[in-house]
Amino acid sequence: MSIKLLGNPKVLPPLDPNFKPVILEKIAYEKLVKESGKEAVLKIAVERSGGMISVKEITVFADDAQYADFSCFYAERYVKTLLWVMGGFKVYLSGPRYICDYVKKAFVLGGLRDFDVKTMSRIYEKPFEVVVVEDKDFPEAKEQSIPVGRHLNGCRIGFDAGGSDRKVSAVIDGEAVYSEEVIWYPKIQSDPDYHFNEIVSAFKAAAAHMPRVDGIGVSAAGVYVNNRAMIASLFIKVPDDLFEKKVKDIFLRAAKEIGDVPIEVANDGDVTALAGAMSLEDDCVLGIAMGTSEAGGYVNEQGSLTGWLNELAFVPVDFCQDAAVDEWSGDFGCGVKYFSQDGVIKLAPAANIKLDESLSPAEKLKIVQEELAKGNKEAEKIFESIGVYLGYAVAYYAEFYKIKHVLVLGRVTSGKGGDLIISNAKKVLELEFPELASKMELQLPDEKSRRVGQSIAAASLPNIE
Repeated sequence: MSIKLLGNPKVLPPLDPNFKPVILEKIAYEKLVKESGKEAVLKIAVERSGGMISVKEITVFADDAQYADFSCFYAERYVKTLLWVMGGFKVYLSGPRYICDYVKKAFVLGGLRDFDVKTMSRIYEKPFEVVVVEDKDFPEAKEQSIPVGRHLNGCRIGFDAGGSDRKVSAVIDGEAVYSEEVIWYPKIQSDPDYHFNEIVSAFKAAAAHMPRVDGIGVSAAGVYVNNRAMIASLFIKVPDDLFEKKVKDIFLRAAKEIGDVPIEVANDGDVTALAGAMSLEDDCVLGIAMGTSEAGGYVNEQGSLTGWLNELAFVPVDFCQDAAVDEWSGDFGCGVKYFSQDGVIKLAPAANIKLDESLSPAEKLKIVQEELAKGNKEAEKIFESIGVYLGYAVAYYAEFYKIKHVLVLGRVTSGKGGDLIISNAKKVLELEFPELASKMELQLPDEKSRRVGQSIAAASLPNIE
């Protein structure tokens, strides 16, 4: 499908003049619809575990006489966004039939969004489906708020399973008495015993520095339901049969090596947001971690988690159909290729920085960051571009989250790069979305946040009372 795009950014990434921010395409399209007098509403609901249902509506053309291709494309991108922000195994649609039929055809096994269908089925252990219903049969929203974390009493282990390194802390009454950071290679290992032994080793290293262990909190990339791994890039090389046998319960099994203690496993993005909320002593915090991928997490107005997926790596941020394609999902223009090591590597050729293909993504990032530290002006443009991407992406994320604080962190933001990212994102918000800019603060972790840290926030997850 060849789409004529509609938006016109006031700020372009210096190294990516073809960037077409989703939020501007949405605004421009809705303006066209309203001016046409052929306005209709597409209602979308996504259902996930426990009968929870998230509902959104978008304005679309009532018939397919005008902008039919764009209408269908936009609706598909929006449904995909809802699936990765909120999660779900069932999508309900009510609205113009030509759009509903297109979306239903896209989200089937073997269809355009095959990856999303298979992944949601795997996460929720239910067959995925899209159903078209009449307005009278459209479900009502049902959301939940999940109080989690902020427990600092007792002797706790906090474990942060990153894609390049693993961190663990021994925490006694909120103070880290021991921390270690160890390089590991989870994403290239096909034997889950490697992962298990590394996790147990970290747990035991922390346990050795406390008189006892009252609880274990884990922060890890991926989707976790009832402390079980449903899908996680850490185990991307593990065959499916071994994943079922040895990975789903890997953290529960590792905890048993320490004793019969409570364990709480959470997505690393949610723990990032929790760490930010704890340090800021505020709520409505969106955490975005730029590392091996893009991790997202959110703490709501009640200071709680939502039960949403917040997997921003797979949320579309660019409608340009020549945008970089993510190898895992096979989709284009999604966050993973903009807010991660991959995002830096993608832009390096345009900055005339040559990277040896034999190097790992982390090593490639390090070379670019070294060029930045030397004052390479082309390297600066890489991080300026990421900042522009971020400004527009945050405006789109604000359609789904009430945001007071955006906490941006991760290896990509180390050194001067982090300041360039933040300043350029703020520039976009101030020029394009002044009302949003006045209501939210974009920031890197301050010293207090760093002291709270990911592994200490993870340690606060289990309630041991």
